[in-house]
Amino acid sequence: MSPRRHLRFRVLATALALAVSAPLALAGPAGAAEAPSATPLSSRTLDEQALYFVSYDGLVNNGSYQQSGILTHGDHQYAAWYTESRHAVLARRHLDGGEWSTVRLSHQLTVDDSHNSISLGVSAEDGRLHVAMDTHNTPVHYTRSAAGLLDGGAPWSANSFEPIGRDLAGLDIGSITYPRFVTTPDDGLQLAFRTGGSGDGTLELAEYEGGDWAHLGAWSSPEGSYEANGAVSTSRNMYLHGIGYGDDGRLHASFTWRETAAGGDILCHPGGLSNHDTGYVYSDDEGRTWHTDDGSVAAVTGTSHRVSVDTPGHVVDPLPLNYALMNQESQAVDNAGRPHVLISYRPGRFGHCSNDFVRDRRNEGYVFHVHQDSAGQWHKMEIPERLQAFGRSRLVMTEDDTAYVVMPFGRIMAATAASGWTDWTMVHDGSGIDSFGEVLVDESRVAAEGVLSILYQEAGDRPSSPIRVADFQLG
Repeated sequence: MSPRRHLRFRVLATALALAVSAPLALAGPAGAAEAPSATPLSSRTLDEQALYFVSYDGLVNNGSYQQSGILTHGDHQYAAWYTESRHAVLARRHLDGGEWSTVRLSHQLTVDDSHNSISLGVSAEDGRLHVAMDTHNTPVHYTRSAAGLLDGGAPWSANSFEPIGRDLAGLDIGSITYPRFVTTPDDGLQLAFRTGGSGDGTLELAEYEGGDWAHLGAWSSPEGSYEANGAVSTSRNMYLHGIGYGDDGRLHASFTWRETAAGGDILCHPGGLSNHDTGYVYSDDEGRTWHTDDGSVAAVTGTSHRVSVDTPGHVVDPLPLNYALMNQESQAVDNAGRPHVLISYRPGRFGHCSNDFVRDRRNEGYVFHVHQDSAGQWHKMEIPERLQAFGRSRLVMTEDDTAYVVMPFGRIMAATAASGWTDWTMVHDGSGIDSFGEVLVDESRVAAEGVLSILYQEAGDRPSSPIRVADFQLG
């Protein structure tokens, strides 16, 4: 592999992050912190017969890249899924404990592909609920509600949603994958998405204002050269772990790269996975200009200056390919505006060449918490619970910056800010949550009232299985 000549920042990991390192001791608040907890509150069934099929080792109703498959706005919580008839369904409930009320959209899922999930977004300026769905390098299926729906100004019914189109309310953004709605600090709305394929893709942004969408353009590039195993890859895709704002208005994006090379020559074994490194950039002008940690400009959205594998200083945790590193895991921002990232892979103590990445992740995979402190230093720690799954985990931060990680099958781990996020412990063993694997979480409800809502689908057989929401009070 070519040396990382441009890596500017010290990362607390062993050489090439092949084994776990102890993070620096961080100065925490004085006094003993309250032990974190996750107390079950309730469990509700959304659909006893939600669409069930497995592709790419995942479910279309529960993919980490949805980012907002369940969310809270005002006094209501919203969720979305495909039912056994393949119809897209929206649901909402009042946060006082009311029952879920569903709306069936006219759209039916077009293909058995777990990438084609449903993402939700809200635009507070006009009280609309936005829905992007059923796309994998194809034109998106998109609809939005009538203005005022979120505030009670329109009835909760299918008639309150516009006809489903193949663009963003008149804005043609071409064929896309992984639509993610992002709420800005001033309650605006953006859409992050990929154009192109997994081996030659770019990440782009669109923005909603005044009832219209505008295309801001691309900010990542598939170009550059990456050497491994005596071969060179000249094309790739950036996969987001997350993209979102802190309270200070800074937009954070963390990611990994997936390489492409003819015949998989860059892999040590054909059964491996070509994801490598954890990258990070930020923007202080709502995604127009992107910077690395030292303030250097990494990209200008909508121009040819884009983040690439050759961008100096963007790698914050170096890890070569061949370690079954997963893409699109999770990200959160704490109340001090510091980014936290989850990654997962098979540590080097189990070997340096994964030859079956699905098996290796299930048998020997672990989740790692990577975060930046106030001085700009990056820290990394292995969470002491075996992954036991192919899929990904989700990260949320509470008001006191306790970190909660929801692992596959509903296991919940937690660590306190006072410890520097080193005191990881299990606060829920997953009992009562018979999930297929990955789950979705309502990040906005955690921020609003300290309640963690987990949307999950039970393992089953075609054509359907139950989809449920479990609520926990976080201590």
